Amino acid sequence: MVRYIFEQSDEVITTFSGLSAVGQLLDKTSLSKRLNKVIVPDVTFTKISNSDIAISYIGLLCQGKNDFEYIECYRDDFFFTQSLGIKNVPFSSRLRQRLDIAAGKWENIILEESAKMIKAVGATITPCYENLVALDIDVSPFDNSKTKKEGVSRTYKGFDGYAPIFAYLGQEGYCVNVELRAGKTHCQNGTVEFLKQSILYTKSITDAPILVRMDAGNDTVENIRVCREEETRADFIIKRNLRRESPELWLYTAQQHGKAIQEREGKTVYWGEVKTLYKNLDEPVRIVFKVTEESIREDGQMMIEPDIKVETWLTSLSYPPEVIAKLYCDHGTSEQFHSEIKTDMDLERLPSGKFATNNLILHLGILAYNILRVMGQESLRKNDAPVRKKVSRRRIRTVIQNLITLAAKLVQHGRRYYLRFGRSCAWFYTAKRLYTSFT
Repeated sequence: MVRYIFEQSDEVITTFSGLSAVGQLLDKTSLSKRLNKVIVPDVTFTKISNSDIAISYIGLLCQGKNDFEYIECYRDDFFFTQSLGIKNVPFSSRLRQRLDIAAGKWENIILEESAKMIKAVGATITPCYENLVALDIDVSPFDNSKTKKEGVSRTYKGFDGYAPIFAYLGQEGYCVNVELRAGKTHCQNGTVEFLKQSILYTKSITDAPILVRMDAGNDTVENIRVCREEETRADFIIKRNLRRESPELWLYTAQQHGKAIQEREGKTVYWGEVKTLYKNLDEPVRIVFKVTEESIREDGQMMIEPDIKVETWLTSLSYPPEVIAKLYCDHGTSEQFHSEIKTDMDLERLPSGKFATNNLILHLGILAYNILRVMGQESLRKNDAPVRKKVSRRRIRTVIQNLITLAAKLVQHGRRYYLRFGRSCAWFYTAKRLYTSFT
């Protein structure tokens, strides 16, 4: 076995050269200028600016790190400050304190600049059907069990934590809006305003028609009214909450107004639609239904009473019921985006004990998530990556592992800086193309 001798040299070697592309993407925003204009109370003159604080932490988040203590590893790292365009890296204590004070003051700026960045790079936003661009709004509980953090309470998933709400755009899953909520908060609480903001952010990114998709917990007239207003006009598919509605009555309605399809002996599926005028709405709403009547199980077992399953959706679209159901089913893809934020970026267990600070951290995390998403999608434009598997979306974990944590040597000749990669670096051509495309 070969015996290695460990030595330390004066050469500048970085294991996260991908932050160079992160810096280029941040440069397409006005984040630094806008944050530095925000007056943060109780902060006297300091050489650590607001932008130094925010961008330093984004640099951590883009590596899948959220603990404040990680920043200590980069305080004397020349490449970290140079690549991200910051002047000073804060101590972990200063980072924590400033984020505590800035909570509630930076969030809107972060969301606006995140939307600006997505538009500035010309990110591809793939429609879900014809020219409709999906805007998926959903709650995903964060498990923060066995902690005493402010706002942690019992979620509908049965554990203690938070219940943040997210708005994802397109098949790629760019996050256009986020809001941290206490775990016990009902999913519709505050969602009307959140929906308005999400549609406006989306309209600032794309001119394509928007399709809002929401779960049964958001089955309210208020959400439909938002989608019908001139400023926030959008198509919608909202899963209906059947509440105490009788399955037998729906079966009768389906038999009268639906189209029957016998999938097999003893199982009939009815597809159809009805229109209902809700209180406080000027026009009726289309309700699409799928009613399944099963009298014989798949294994041939006869049932004493037929099993009736009812699914209904509120929609503004005029497509056939089968298309509406398929479009709503695709709404489940947002669970993958939740997973990437919670696990790939390690943001499920938020680092602060203060609710407002964790809300700010989640907003910074969403900006970092969008940066990584842009890098991942850009890497798919050409077939120069060593991973040749055909995919439509690069997972955040793959971006961090292969495009962010990429080792290189920083060399200076005159006034020019070079990043030199090993000859066996399989991701070199992709990393080089990403950096030049964002310049």
